[in-house]
Amino acid sequence: MPEVRHERVAVVINGNAQGATRHLIGLLSQVVAPDDLFVTRSLEEGRRVAVDIVSRGYEIVLTGGGDGTFSQMVTTVVRSCHEQGRAVPRFGVLRLGTGNALAWLLGAKQHERGVLDDVIRAQRDGGHRTLRLLDVEGALAPFAGIGMDALALRHFNEVRDLMARVPWLGGHTRGALSYFVSITGRTLPEMLVRPRAHMRVVNEGEDAFRMGMDGQPEGPPIRRGEVLFDGPARAVTFSSIPYWGFGSRIFPFAEEREDRFNLRVVNLESTDVAFHIRRLWNGTFRSPRLLDFLADAVCIESQEALPVQVGGDPAGKSRCLRARLYPDPIPVVDFHPKPPSLRMR
Repeated sequence: MPEVRHERVAVVINGNAQGATRHLIGLLSQVVAPDDLFVTRSLEEGRRVAVDIVSRGYEIVLTGGGDGTFSQMVTTVVRSCHEQGRAVPRFGVLRLGTGNALAWLLGAKQHERGVLDDVIRAQRDGGHRTLRLLDVEGALAPFAGIGMDALALRHFNEVRDLMARVPWLGGHTRGALSYFVSITGRTLPEMLVRPRAHMRVVNEGEDAFRMGMDGQPEGPPIRRGEVLFDGPARAVTFSSIPYWGFGSRIFPFAEEREDRFNLRVVNLESTDVAFHIRRLWNGTFRSPRLLDFLADAVCIESQEALPVQVGGDPAGKSRCLRARLYPDPIPVVDFHPKPPSLRMR
């Protein structure tokens, strides 16, 4: 039997996440050394913890919270590693947030027992892979957007906070119900009355490509400096991973090419969402009102300041938003089961 190697793992829990209960933190303290378990409750506290983690030289950093928690930690840790001349650690996600797009991608388990299992596995044999992230105005994140999708996330956060006051709703049920209530009760009605904003998307990188209704590239490449889109739109959203939350494949072309991310210009009506929610959820819906591109760097301009979300967290409003594919793949822990041929015999 080969010796099992234990890696040095930092576990960073967002104390505001819906799954970060006192009971779970108590359980984690039984499998994680006190100096390796961090519970943060503010952005500033998270930044201080990230710098401390780099100074201590951890090999793996697990974040417990939503995609925003992961993005905030990765952004600060990667920046601090470059400043201190240290190697970037592997990152992993514990499923404690609400949408958890990265948790779906990386196979993180649900419930307390699953979270503990993931921590123990990371300490002993965290699966290896890399992940391409976006650099959105200096913040590293798997997805971001401007316009109605950011507004929908704001609605969700507000409804979720209200649902949190209902004691008999379980965490997972509360999250899924919050999505349903916020979309049907707030976002769709607002789509009926809110006018589209005029947006312009310019390619600032290598050749970009328009994806056709058949899922294949169509038309000539869009060169650097040329316009991908110019006109009224409800949202421009983009991602390097296919998932958005709760397993929904909102970005079906995100894994089409490793050197490009999926950018979507959304002009859907509320009736499109209502009648085609299942196909939108699984990524198979196609429509002239839903334009897809593959790009590696863009500038999105708007005639008015629009809400922005980065990694699922609100990021204020902007008239100009730049995003690029971050050049260095980020090492991550993949919790999906290993193929049988690779398992220890």
